[in-house]
Amino acid sequence: MESEIKRTQRDYTLAFKLAVVEQVEKGELTYRQAQSKYGIQGRSTVLVWLRKHGRLGWSVGASSAAMRIDKEPQPLTPEQRIKELEVQLKDSQQKAQLFEAVIDVLRKDYGVRVVKKPLGKFSRKNSSKD
Repeated sequence: MESEIKRTQRDYTLAFKLAVVEQVEKGELTYRQAQSKYGIQGRSTVLVWLRKHGRLGWSVGASSAAMRIDKEPQPLTPEQRIKELEVQLKDSQQKAQLFEAVIDVLRKDYGVRVVKKPLGKFSRKNSSKD
């Protein structure tokens, strides 16, 4: 029988932990499947990572707590808030790139001139000519 080396939480890099958490949260794997696939020891190791790094409310008893509406959400730690804001920034940058690409295609291929409408007293919503 082969003896396995006992690993600790510190043996796994943050990037690895985040990758496993992402796969579980996307539904690609269950936490148990992730444990067996990557050889993660300990029955609750992945659950600890989900609680610490996840974004889907993996707190202890989350399944029963999800049914309670009166419970206030816990404030995010600074690290979690930074992570959340980085994701939002990345999404916004990707959307901006997409919109710029669409505008370039409209301008180059179709000759459509896209101009930003001014806001304020000159906008259509505030106009009395409707």
